[in-house]
Amino acid sequence: MLYRIALAALALLMLAPCGLLAQEHSENPRAIVTRVTPQYPSLARSMNIQGRVKADVLVAPNGTVKSVEVKGGHPLLVQSAQNALRQWKWEPAPHETHEMIELKFTL
Repeated sequence: MLYRIALAALALLMLAPCGLLAQEHSENPRAIVTRVTPQYPSLARSMNIQGRVKADVLVAPNGTVKSVEVKGGHPLLVQSAQNALRQWKWEPAPHETHEMIELKFTL
């Protein structure tokens, strides 16, 4: 009997952190206050290269960009996307957040 109670208590302790993590990830994304359109790189334009650049943007509590980590996209489009994203601003929040952004480059 005592063994079963101990196992039940252990199971509850193991599940508790999972519930907290689920709550942290269920937050609404922060609203974008300032959005800067990336410049189309001239080499990519001359080569008719189109595509998307995906990035994980770390946003500080005050809404400024702390870092940009590219997750995918054509190498000729990446630098332009990073330059534009570094100028974006989000609404303030109590803590820093990661925002997944996808920029589309079309001719």
